[in-house]
Amino acid sequence: MKSFKKLFTSKPRTHIPESSFKFGGMASLKTLDVVPSPAEDAQKIKNAFIGLGTDEDAIIEILGHRDANQRQKIRETYRLLFNETLIDGLNKEVSGDFGKAVILWTYDPCERDARLANEVLKSKKKGIKHLEVIVEMSCASSPQHLVGVRKAYCDLFNSSLEEDILVSVPMPLRKENEESEPKLLSVFILLKCSYLVGLVTSYRYDKEMVDKDVAKLEANRLHESIKSKDLAHDDVVYILSTRNFYQLRATFEHYKEKHGNPIDEDIMKSGKGDLESLLKMVIVCIASPEKHFAQIVGTAIIGLGTDEDSLTRAIVSRAEIDMMKVKSEYLNIYKSSLDAAVTDDTSGDYRKFLVTLLGGKI
Repeated sequence: MKSFKKLFTSKPRTHIPESSFKFGGMASLKTLDVVPSPAEDAQKIKNAFIGLGTDEDAIIEILGHRDANQRQKIRETYRLLFNETLIDGLNKEVSGDFGKAVILWTYDPCERDARLANEVLKSKKKGIKHLEVIVEMSCASSPQHLVGVRKAYCDLFNSSLEEDILVSVPMPLRKENEESEPKLLSVFILLKCSYLVGLVTSYRYDKEMVDKDVAKLEANRLHESIKSKDLAHDDVVYILSTRNFYQLRATFEHYKEKHGNPIDEDIMKSGKGDLESLLKMVIVCIASPEKHFAQIVGTAIIGLGTDEDSLTRAIVSRAEIDMMKVKSEYLNIYKSSLDAAVTDDTSGDYRKFLVTLLGGKI
């Protein structure tokens, strides 16, 4: 249902006092000190759907201040009370960029990433940018989250994430007039088969365990592969897809100390293709997730037009995790406030919702 302008809406907006909110760690999400019951929240959301137009402010006020566990309870209670899913209710009532953002936020985080991954794998466009979400869930999330995404993917789409990555790869091209001799697979095909499957099937150790000798050895091995432009080597795939994040960060640090440049810079100097771009993304996500997402936001809003899908994904994905770090990194890179940039580049209820997730006032 398309919303009427606010002048047609008689529902007053209730402002929650700033003192009622609390932050959690590096998250930007503000939740309430005293949270209403799931039944009360579900009923208020249902009321927002009733009458002339939709009360978007009420939806933002409730869902924009609830964490993943609280949203799960609201979804479960809404279904019991009204015999439909909250996602179905939202799909009927909200639309556009605001609708996409609210619905992505309302999903369970693992289901959200599973749906985003399926969307890019089924798309005809499969450039590096379209595969960001797969790298992010593999390299900028916990091992437990990745396992949850893979399970959700199987439940939703009756196939595994790794199967669909492989299925999305086109058949090898053949040399003209030589049907029996396969043409060399393109770099793009190699990267999807080797790296993406390796990343999504990995279950990394998640404790702070570092072997400095291994870090030195593997930094040198990575340097040899970069120098010889052999980035598809099995050792490189093995190192990046199996070592824990703390171990890899130590390896990257040793690489820089010994060879003079950050490893991602040397990779991009070795070539400008898809494989190099993918590896750089993997390394930045592992070494500094906040830097990766700050760059996602920056790329989405700087220049002509706005990439709302990328902007939404970045904010929705990190609001409960490390958005305060992302803001700090954004300021370091672009010398301006992420909050101000988002406010300047968006409008309407979409802007209000994103600003709410960023912990700002609307």
